Amino acid sequence: MPAWATTPGAGHQPLPANPFTLGVASGDPWADSVVLWTRLALDPVADTGLGGMPQQRIPVQWQVATDERFRHVVRGGTVTASQDSAHSVHVEVGGLRPGREYYYRFRTQGHLSPTGRTLTTPPRGSMRALTMCFASCSHFGEGYFTAYRRMAEDRPDLMLHLGDYQYEYATKATDVRVVAGPETRTLANYRQRHAQYKTDPDLQLAHATSPWLVVWDDHETENNWADEVPEQPDPAFLDRRAAAFQAYYENMPLRRSARPKGIDMRLYRRFAWGDLATFHMLDTRQYRDDQACGDGTKIDCAERLDPDRTITGVEQERWIMDGFRHSRARWDILGQQVFFSQRDLTAGPQQGFSMDGWDGYRANRDRIAAALGHVRNGVVLTGDVHRHWAGDIKADADQPDSASVGVELVATSVTSTGDGDESTNATQLAENPHLKFYKNRRGYVRTTFSAREMRADFQVLPYVTTPDAPVATAASFVAEDRVSTLHSA
Repeated sequence: MPAWATTPGAGHQPLPANPFTLGVASGDPWADSVVLWTRLALDPVADTGLGGMPQQRIPVQWQVATDERFRHVVRGGTVTASQDSAHSVHVEVGGLRPGREYYYRFRTQGHLSPTGRTLTTPPRGSMRALTMCFASCSHFGEGYFTAYRRMAEDRPDLMLHLGDYQYEYATKATDVRVVAGPETRTLANYRQRHAQYKTDPDLQLAHATSPWLVVWDDHETENNWADEVPEQPDPAFLDRRAAAFQAYYENMPLRRSARPKGIDMRLYRRFAWGDLATFHMLDTRQYRDDQACGDGTKIDCAERLDPDRTITGVEQERWIMDGFRHSRARWDILGQQVFFSQRDLTAGPQQGFSMDGWDGYRANRDRIAAALGHVRNGVVLTGDVHRHWAGDIKADADQPDSASVGVELVATSVTSTGDGDESTNATQLAENPHLKFYKNRRGYVRTTFSAREMRADFQVLPYVTTPDAPVATAASFVAEDRVSTLHSA
């Protein structure tokens, strides 16, 4: 493999400083391939969203090696970063060996990026164990991203982000960090916001430590949007949606198949970890019907029971069902955004449900839960609610004694809603006996999958409004092979 060229970018206006201010990332790993990402920015929070970069097209070299010192380079090449994509770079590296650890880096005009670590997935037939961490809801203004650093310190094989990677809001008086720019509405706004998030050293470390699988929820665009329906009437919403999608693609380690086309972006996709696990990554925003009964938490909302209501859309539901039907994985894992299990939020005989979660789309949820019951082991991963939860998914959501068809693990937020407290939420746990754990602290979930069991450790931080909090395990649960329930470890 040739060494770096000696004069990369010759003939172009030289850059005055190192442009690798946003770090590096990898994602969407296959057995023989992985996506590498970086984005050049001299002034990351420039209000143009273009990172203070010149208009010129800039050659960027990349290398992949089997060792951290790059003595054994196995792949390399040059790509061009241009202003059309905010000088972001996506490299789909092929020809790699399955189940291997690799290191990668970028260079331009003599400036060198940080080094990243990535992995390819094991080959078909492999039952190699997997350590995976997942997180959601990281509001820059509401706290420090220490949870990302603690995830990186676990050095997992894979990281999942289940949505609300960034928030659209302008900074507010209670924020502990200043958010750059106004509420995000334009492409320049979204590019600037993503760039500010990527300047965070804890987030950079997490991206550089492991490959990521990402899906969005609402705040990457705006709160509680549903397909083409904004939170509040807005004739410019579709332009806003297209801008948000473009910036999301530019700033995430996604394959070309996810490149947006106007207001559309195919984000649901599937990944196999050998024969041990299959990840079905869902999009529960782009195809959903508007939230029932005016959104929020509602009692006796008949609209939510309409059998035609959908949170996935017809095509994505068919794709989920086909994936389950043909799966030969030991563990089938839905990586998605909002609460899947039924969750009664109202004390007493009346039932109140969140219309933003799957409870607002009852028939769609019940069909997928029934299909989940036919795979060997079904696991649903969830974000959104800024609390840790764990529980069993029931065949009949209204019958606590009905069979369990899978388990659900809900990750709290990285920072959103601040430090949290030690409340026990005993009332909701009593109303929902299939839910076994609740914790109102920030953090993430660390999981370990093997042929025999899945273990989930709910990691929590005592505070996020000041940096560098320690991490502790609040609770651990295990689901054994062919036993669709959680028990304390």
